[in-house]
Amino acid sequence: MMDTIMPDIPRFYTALAEWLACMIFILPLKKRMAKKTIPLMAGALVVQSVFLVVTGNLMIYFWIPCMVIAVILMIGFIYGCCDIGSTDAIYFGMIAFVVAEFLASIEWQVVCFIWKGQMSALWIRALLLIGIYGCIAFVLLKIMQTHLPKDGKMNISPKELFSAQLIAIAVFAVSNLSFLTSNTPFSGTYSFEIGNIRTLVDIGGIAILYAHLIQCGELRVKKELEAVQNVLQNQYVQYKQSRESIDLINYKYHDLKHQIAVLRSEEDPKKREEFLNRMEEEIRQYEAQNKTGNKVLDTVLTTKSLYCNKHGIIFTCVADGTLLDFMDVMDICSIFGNALDNAIECEMKIPEKEKRLIHVTVSRQKSFLILRFENYYEEELQYKEGSLITTKKEKSSHGYGLKSIKYTVNKYEGAVSIDTKDHWFDLKILIPMKENKKEN
Repeated sequence: MMDTIMPDIPRFYTALAEWLACMIFILPLKKRMAKKTIPLMAGALVVQSVFLVVTGNLMIYFWIPCMVIAVILMIGFIYGCCDIGSTDAIYFGMIAFVVAEFLASIEWQVVCFIWKGQMSALWIRALLLIGIYGCIAFVLLKIMQTHLPKDGKMNISPKELFSAQLIAIAVFAVSNLSFLTSNTPFSGTYSFEIGNIRTLVDIGGIAILYAHLIQCGELRVKKELEAVQNVLQNQYVQYKQSRESIDLINYKYHDLKHQIAVLRSEEDPKKREEFLNRMEEEIRQYEAQNKTGNKVLDTVLTTKSLYCNKHGIIFTCVADGTLLDFMDVMDICSIFGNALDNAIECEMKIPEKEKRLIHVTVSRQKSFLILRFENYYEEELQYKEGSLITTKKEKSSHGYGLKSIKYTVNKYEGAVSIDTKDHWFDLKILIPMKENKKEN
């Protein structure tokens, strides 16, 4: 029966396939306007159906322009429902279009194969439509949920978008070539043969585009992990440099103490004696500063406190450094370095120096290590879905300090929380204490 004429796919079936293909991407993504999502979904199905049905009898010359408009409607549907950028919406829209082509093709091919020459009752065809569309959409949705990032944002680059568009256009062109002309080496001559070509090419296109999506997602995670690792490594390098500088300062102060002792043995005026007493007191204060019991923490805190003193920031700390003995050196550098860098950056924006305040606490409560970083702020903080939004102009290259902290804390099965109240920013870290502590 290869010469049996296969009817054209009903336009409503195509519209439903395009709508359902968009839903595969919309459901796992974060919604732009949660309360208006359902009306948008219903409206999109109506618009897509009306458009395809109305344009169904146009001349073949208008077929391609109509398909382009249908794709634009799909992209607009995804963009309107999901909290993503336009580039991501176009990317998802191209994949959804190929998925829709496959859904419509395979379902109609199965229908025509089972009921050759005469269609069955409407309710049977409706059940088959729901069954085939539903099963395929469910499988593709599960794949999407597995490989999409948690925030749903792929941050597709122009090159990645361009390659996806080329793949989608190539798949559409090859799968529909036989509908335009049979006078090519790649065209089919029989209705069912044409349907087979379309279905097989579409499923191949879906496999390629889904592989492309997974690869883009993995590259995104890899780049983010590299950025976090770079931040962590930079903090460790700063720690080593600071340790060397502080050792040199300690040697100088040690020598200065001996010099003061020599000066005291001489007969000096009273004012000079008072001056020397004051110098010695300052030395004692320096020696007592940031002696927490953990050399790594001492180095980081001393470095940051010296910077704060230089820039008019009041820095206070109450810390038991021995509680950090179970933590890796680089992890201590990452948490304290990034947290204090963020706090210092915030304080530098405050014009009145007496309001530049930072306080750090390292303590233990039962079997948990508690790290708190508090600083005063004046600018209004911007939140989006529970996460802070960077106020820097180059948003893509910032925000990794907090990500690095969370990444490090997760290694110890800890938790990070942020609280803002009365112009105080409170970063709290809770980490389960280890029974067997390792030496630094």
